[in-house]
Amino acid sequence: MVYKCVLIILKGERLKDYYSRNSVHENIERSPAVKSYEKHPLIESYLASLLPYFELQDELPEKLVTLKIEEALTILRSLDKRVDSFLADFSEPGKIDLEEFMEQNYMFNMPLERFSYLTGRSLTTFKRDFINIYGATPQRWLTKKRLKLAHYLLSESKQKSVEVYREVGFENLSHFSYAFKKQFGYAPKEIFIANEN
Repeated sequence: MVYKCVLIILKGERLKDYYSRNSVHENIERSPAVKSYEKHPLIESYLASLLPYFELQDELPEKLVTLKIEEALTILRSLDKRVDSFLADFSEPGKIDLEEFMEQNYMFNMPLERFSYLTGRSLTTFKRDFINIYGATPQRWLTKKRLKLAHYLLSESKQKSVEVYREVGFENLSHFSYAFKKQFGYAPKEIFIANEN
């Protein structure tokens, strides 16, 4: 069985633009930062509508990206008004537990500046705290952690490299394949071939 993951990154600038045109629901209780939703026809049809775009070779036009993100926001807000308390909160994040945050979010392809911001640290403080916790630089740790997850996915879920590299936070397949071979001593496709036999 092959599982697919759709990741929608709601950047601050895009959210600010959206909420400048759509008023925030008033007097709502605070939504948890991590929220899961039950199956719902609106969510399922939205996700299904995205799948054909992943088959395209070309990049999506920006207007279409904006429309699809606004559609996602509209659906979430219609299902849970409390989501505004989280999505429309543009205050600076406070300093949070770096280790817990990184263990939950290492697979997301973000620059270190974004990781540092989301943990409530300057880039310098983020790097210092990171080395104190992990004994390695953030980039080295992220690469090893992502490759370990990729190895697991290739071995256990029997996916191909082309299905895995983005899911674990790599930008392009050739860099992923190079880093994988350097880490493990063999190419990712060798796992797929071994699984086929």
